[in-house]
Amino acid sequence: MKIGILSRGSKLYSTRRLREAAIKGGHKVRVFDTLKFGLYLRKGEPDVTYGGKPVVHYDAMIPRIGNSITFYGSAVVRQFEQMGTYCLNTAESILASRDKLSSMQALSRHDIGIAETAFVRNQNDILQAIQEMGGAPVIIKLLSGTQGVGVILAESNKVAEAIIETLSSVRQNVLVQKFVSESKGRDIRAFVVGDRVVAAMRRTAVGQEFRSNVHRGGKTEVVKLDEAYERTAVRAAQILNLKVAGVDMLEGKDGPVIMEVNSSPGLEGIEGATGLDIAGEIIQFTEEQLKFGNFNVRERLSLTKGYTVTEFNIAPGAPIIGATIQSSGLRDRDIVVLRLTRGGEHIANPRKDREILEGDSLLCYGSQIALSTYLPERLVKKKRRRLKKMQLEDGGS
Repeated sequence: MKIGILSRGSKLYSTRRLREAAIKGGHKVRVFDTLKFGLYLRKGEPDVTYGGKPVVHYDAMIPRIGNSITFYGSAVVRQFEQMGTYCLNTAESILASRDKLSSMQALSRHDIGIAETAFVRNQNDILQAIQEMGGAPVIIKLLSGTQGVGVILAESNKVAEAIIETLSSVRQNVLVQKFVSESKGRDIRAFVVGDRVVAAMRRTAVGQEFRSNVHRGGKTEVVKLDEAYERTAVRAAQILNLKVAGVDMLEGKDGPVIMEVNSSPGLEGIEGATGLDIAGEIIQFTEEQLKFGNFNVRERLSLTKGYTVTEFNIAPGAPIIGATIQSSGLRDRDIVVLRLTRGGEHIANPRKDREILEGDSLLCYGSQIALSTYLPERLVKKKRRRLKKMQLEDGGS
């Protein structure tokens, strides 16, 4: 197999380790400086050059896209995707994880522990946002920071207000996050490859520093995660469609609290703390996944005219409650159930005799006309409830 590694530096620890693991696995490997690619767009024939010269076909690309080159780096990854090269993390997933606001928005609609977060621009809303987070101390984060850069602990409301106002005045977008006091100075980095956590470490800040990043001198120790933390880490990576991810979590009093999901997690800290061959795990996973390629289910299936992919909840009183998937009549109406979600459990390709219960969520593919009969009432009711609530708050006007 021919593997390319997209990286600004061949001597960087993570890049070097991935190259060594690929060679050990019997693969041909080359490290490419991401910024030296030229992208050419032609009808039905996207192409790339490297240093002005054509690039022969590579089976897989492993992106190591730094924060400073996110835009161009993701464009390069996307180009290889269009050319049919398997990319370990897709351009879309890299962009989604790199934007802290975007990633938290994606995670927030799921039943998964995340740090309570606010994003405001209006100066009059700053104090309210801080109060919504429980008041100071709060964490203030730049949207594009990495390795602990742009992460500030504000000890009082006045300090928090001043910091946000100052950063906003120079057009820096910031998030306000609830401070999890019980985890001050330490967090957990879970390294996800595919659908499992291959290693985890606890990072502890040194001295008065509250940021536990290894690049800031944080101490590391290997840790065995319990099921809740493993499940949360894997689910976070899946939501953002990342095949390889570093999921940073705080140990909250009610369980794991996700702070960030990294699409290019460093290997030095985790391999040093655990003694495990994480690079080898990544190469092995790449080998296994190569045959599947980068497949966007929603995009591919929705290209068929009149058909779409959607997900809907089984509301109280729905006529199919208590029926099996076979007897529900869904298949007769040109609807295929791809996945059933119940209480956080995801059941792929559920059996025909699986009973449908109130509160279940069905991910389906089928005729838009047939699927629409399950959706409008739910959407209209939500709109009506929202309108009624607004009217009550306005005194019934």
